[in-house]
Amino acid sequence: MDAPLLLALTRAWLRERGDLPVEAVWASARALGLKWAGRRAAEGWLLLLQPKPELWLLGAEHPAWKRLQAEAPRDSGKVWSPWFQGARLRAVEGDPRERWIGLHFQRRAITGRLESLRLAFQAIPGRPGIRVDGVDTQVPRLGLGVPFPAAPPQPLEDPPPFRRWQERWGDQLEAAMAGTLPEVLEGEGDLLTRHRTWSEGRAEALILAPVQAAAERRRQAESARLERLEQALSRDRAKHEAQLPLKPLARNLAAELYRLKGATREAVLLDGSRIALPEGATAEEAVQAWFTAVKKAERGLARVAELAAELARERAAWLKRAEQEAEGLAPELPPARQPRGKQPTKDRGTKRMQGGEGKRKDGKGAAFRSVMVDGFEVLIGKGDAENDQLTFKVADNLDFWFHVASVPGSHVVIRNPDKLSDLPRGVVERAAELAAYHSKARDGGKVEVHMARIADISKPRGFAPGKVILKKWTGLRVYPKP
Repeated sequence: MDAPLLLALTRAWLRERGDLPVEAVWASARALGLKWAGRRAAEGWLLLLQPKPELWLLGAEHPAWKRLQAEAPRDSGKVWSPWFQGARLRAVEGDPRERWIGLHFQRRAITGRLESLRLAFQAIPGRPGIRVDGVDTQVPRLGLGVPFPAAPPQPLEDPPPFRRWQERWGDQLEAAMAGTLPEVLEGEGDLLTRHRTWSEGRAEALILAPVQAAAERRRQAESARLERLEQALSRDRAKHEAQLPLKPLARNLAAELYRLKGATREAVLLDGSRIALPEGATAEEAVQAWFTAVKKAERGLARVAELAAELARERAAWLKRAEQEAEGLAPELPPARQPRGKQPTKDRGTKRMQGGEGKRKDGKGAAFRSVMVDGFEVLIGKGDAENDQLTFKVADNLDFWFHVASVPGSHVVIRNPDKLSDLPRGVVERAAELAAYHSKARDGGKVEVHMARIADISKPRGFAPGKVILKKWTGLRVYPKP
């Protein structure tokens, strides 16, 4: 955006609507939004930093405004509102040769004193930034984008945009930069109307169109992925269904196996029907193999049905998200297979207990104990083989793992569904105490316990059950406690 145009647009607003106060403000990594009050249709300024530094005038309900506002931190309004809420634009400073403007605001504090501040916007490509000066806080300056000095830049010569404005407007140059000539922007109506129309077009080109193109690419990729999954399920279903006709053959052959033992190539039943046997297999081997194949196929069909139902739910959720994005360009929702937030501990634990990954190899219950420590689920292995199951089958990469140093004992895992980088100290110490208690060092004094992430644990081929290698860990000393 050319420097003369920046001056013309801000001065036109100051002249036409300078009495309107700021109603709300928010700031994200690539834009600052100032919503003006006092109008039937709420509108505001967007000081855009990325992808190109520009000043837009948009309605507060415009999809681009909503999308950029959704990128702002939740507390940005609380941080910026004490400075700008209720403030009115009183003056605009800037140099028509340099893309830098200073917006002077003034507001009356609760004490009745007038407070002044300046919002500086540097719209230089590659060096865009926003700066606030004169705020009555401990942090006198806050910058967004590239930091720049408080004083406006001093160009050495007239840049090409300013020369073009001189050639175009000639004697009317001052009037054009003052915002009194609406022809500085294409369109119809006054300059502010043209500014809003122009801003909507730029928002469509720079914000909405790329988002829609990316959403379309995601929709195509997701549709192709779901189609591949559906085709794979169809192939598996056909493969399993092809084994089902073996069931009546196996039943008929098993009913007369008392007289057909040892038969090969072909079995002749009492009703005269003939059953061809597999090459090199006896009748009893064929019966066993057929029953095994049918049972496997039935289990496979049940699993295919479960996956098909899950795929249908995922497709429905995906279609719903696609409709929401197409209608309102809503922020992306998490995928159906990756629920966000902490899941209910009871349900998760029940699922783990019922799943095959949580069972002991001998079939005698779960492979681990489960206790709660300040809202965190702690799992304790019951044996060497069960320790391996807990560490490499049940736990996730970001879960925390505990084991007594150099002493046989149970693996202890703290579930970390929220992917926290650090756990409360009390939870860590309690898990270490449990690891010390469920070890050969139970009757000793203070012992050292190693804490690591599951991602930092490996088990080379040939290692004994329960034995692992730690890439990195943290040590802490605790007393064993049940």
